[in-house]
Amino acid sequence: MEQKIKAYNNMLELIGNTPLIKLNTITESFEGNFYAKIEGFNPGHSSKDRIALHIIEEAERKGILKPGDTIIETTSGNTGFSIAMVSIIKGYECILAVSSKSSKDKIDMLRAMGAKVYVCPAHVKADDPRSYYEVAKRMHQEIEGSVYINQYFNELNTNAHYRTTGPEIWNQTGGAVTHLVACSGTGGTISGTARFLKEQNPDIRIIGVDAYGSVLKKYHETREFDPKEIYPYRIEGLGKNLIPTATDFDVIDTFVKVTDEEAAHTAREISRSEGCFVGYTSGAAMQAVKQLAEEGEFDANSKVVVIFPDHGSRYMSKVYSDDWMREQGFFDTVHSEIEEDIQYVK
Repeated sequence: MEQKIKAYNNMLELIGNTPLIKLNTITESFEGNFYAKIEGFNPGHSSKDRIALHIIEEAERKGILKPGDTIIETTSGNTGFSIAMVSIIKGYECILAVSSKSSKDKIDMLRAMGAKVYVCPAHVKADDPRSYYEVAKRMHQEIEGSVYINQYFNELNTNAHYRTTGPEIWNQTGGAVTHLVACSGTGGTISGTARFLKEQNPDIRIIGVDAYGSVLKKYHETREFDPKEIYPYRIEGLGKNLIPTATDFDVIDTFVKVTDEEAAHTAREISRSEGCFVGYTSGAAMQAVKQLAEEGEFDANSKVVVIFPDHGSRYMSKVYSDDWMREQGFFDTVHSEIEEDIQYVK
C-alpha cells in the first residue's frame, strides 16, 4: 500500500499558530508569570506574514488583484519580506519602498526574495515626496495593474490579528492572560489582538510600546498630534511620525516608551538568557516589560503575554554587531562591551 506523504502545499500554510513560550531567566526577579508569543516561528520570521497573506487574499477575493499584477508597499523590512514571499508563491510582482533606517540585512533579504526595492530617507516628514509613504503612492499611480497594500491605513491589517493572533493567545493561555504587551508601529498587531482579547475579558490590560521620537504615546493620552514629539530614533518597526488609522487607540490602556539603547541591549539579553534569537523590536517589547515590572504593574497572579514580533537574523549588522553598537555609543559603564567570544586557532 502506497504511503501518504505528509507535506504542506507551500510556505503559506505555515503562517500562524506560533508557539507561546514561558520566559524564565530574564524575568526571574519579577512578580508574575511571563510568556512570549514567538512570531519568528512564522515562515517569513515575523508577525507580518499574517497581514500579508490576509490582505492579499482579501484583494484576490474582491477581484482587486489579478494574475500578473504588481503589489506595492511601504515597509521597515518585515512586512516587505512577507509580501515578497506571498507574491512569489501567488505569482505577483513586488515593489517595496523601504526606510533607510532598515538594516542592510533586511534590504538584502528583500532583494533575495525577488522584490524591487526603493530605499528612502528615514528622517523626512511623512508628506515629503522622498518619504517611503509618498514613493509607494507614486509607484502605485504610475504602474498600471498595481495594488498598494498601505498597511498603516488598512483595516485588514488589524483584522488579520483579530482573526488569528488574538484567538491563539486566548486559547494558549486558557483565557488566563491578564496583560498583553506589544509594540505599536502600524498598530495592527496590538489593535487586532487587543480587540479580540477585550471581547473575551475587558479587564485584560493592553500595553503598547512606543519609541522616544514617536508621536503615538502622546496622541493616545491627548488625542492630539504633536509634531514636537518627532525626532530621529533607531528602532525599526516601532513608533510613528504620523497617526495610522490601523491603530485602535481605544482598546489600548496605556503606552510605555523605551530607548534605542535599552531595547538593543535587551534584545541581546533575550538571546543569551532564553536561547531565543529575537529582533530589535522584540527587545523593545521586553524592555517595556522590565520597566513595567519595576513600576509595580504586575503581581503574583499576573499572566503576562509579550509579543516578540521578529527574528534576530534581520539585525546582524545592527544590534548583534558590536561595531554598530559601539558606533551608536551603546557601550558605556552600564553596558560594557562583551568579551571576545571568538578564538582564532593558528
